[in-house]
Amino acid sequence: MLVLVAPGQGAQTPGFLTPWLDLPGAADRVAAWSEAIGLDLVHYGTKADADDIRDTAVAQPLLVAAGLLSAAALGDVSPGAVAGHSVGEITAAAFAGVLDDTAALRFVRTRGLAMAEAAAVTETGMSALLGGDPEVSVAHLEKLGLTPANVNGAGQIVAAGTMEQLAALEADKPEGVRKIVALKVAGAFHTHHMAPAVAKLDEAAKALVPADPTVTYVSNKDGRTVSTGAEVVARLVGQVANPVRWDLCMETFERLGATALVEVCPGGTLTGLAKRALPGVQRIALKTPDDLDAARALLAEHAAA
Repeated sequence: MLVLVAPGQGAQTPGFLTPWLDLPGAADRVAAWSEAIGLDLVHYGTKADADDIRDTAVAQPLLVAAGLLSAAALGDVSPGAVAGHSVGEITAAAFAGVLDDTAALRFVRTRGLAMAEAAAVTETGMSALLGGDPEVSVAHLEKLGLTPANVNGAGQIVAAGTMEQLAALEADKPEGVRKIVALKVAGAFHTHHMAPAVAKLDEAAKALVPADPTVTYVSNKDGRTVSTGAEVVARLVGQVANPVRWDLCMETFERLGATALVEVCPGGTLTGLAKRALPGVQRIALKTPDDLDAARALLAEHAAA
C-alpha cells in the first residue's frame, strides 16, 4: 500500500520551483493559479530570496502549489492513503478529491494571510528538539510555557511560543535532547497564538463545497482516518491552532499496511522521519523532476500488486 504525503512550512528553499516549470504545461498551470489567488507564485518559486519565501502568506500557497504540480507530473496516481503535515494537509485534501486545486489554493491563501496577521501580534517562533524522551520533553516544554506544536515521531518534537520562552529552552534543554534547531517560520503555529486565524478560516470555509475523500485520508490532528469532506474541512480550520501529531499519522500508515511512501515537492522532511520511524517502508522524495522516474516506477509496482 502506497501513501502520498505533502510537507509543511519550512520545506521551501529559494528557486525550488524552477525546474518544475520546465515540464509541459506547468508554467501555464502555475500562472493560472497565481491569477486566481492574487499572488505571483512563479516569481516566489523561482526568483525570491529566503526571507521573501519565509513570509507565511507566501510560503503556504507556494508549498501547496508545488505539491499539486509535482503530484500531477506523476500521472495517474492512485495511492492507498494521503496525508499532509501542517499546511500540507490542504494539499492532501486536494489529492483526495475533497477540494479542487483552485479551491485548495484560495483556501491556503486565506490561511497564510490569517496566520501571518496572527503571528504579527506577538513575536513568536518554533524550534525543533532532536532526541530525548517525548514524555520528558513535553513536560519540560509545558513547564516553560511552550507548546509541543509538532510531535513528529522519530525523536523529534517542535516547540512553539514566544521568543523569550524559546530562549529559555535554549538555556535549559530537556534531559536527553541533543540539539535544538530554530525553524525558519514566522510564528508559533499550531498554538493558541493562532486563534484569530481560526475564526477567519471558519468564515472562508463556508464558501467551500467539499466532496468526500476518494482515498483514505489521514488527519494530522490525531492520526485518524476521516471519511467525509465536511469533517476534513472542519479539521483544516481547527488545525492551525492544534498541535500536529505526525507520529500518530505514521502509526496509522503502519496499521494500514503501508509499504511505500512518496513525498511531493519539496520533499525530504517527511521521508526523513519515515526512514527512522518506518524503516521497512520504501521512500521517495520529489525534490526535482529528476526524481519522477523512480517515483513512477514505485507507483507502477504498487498498482500492479
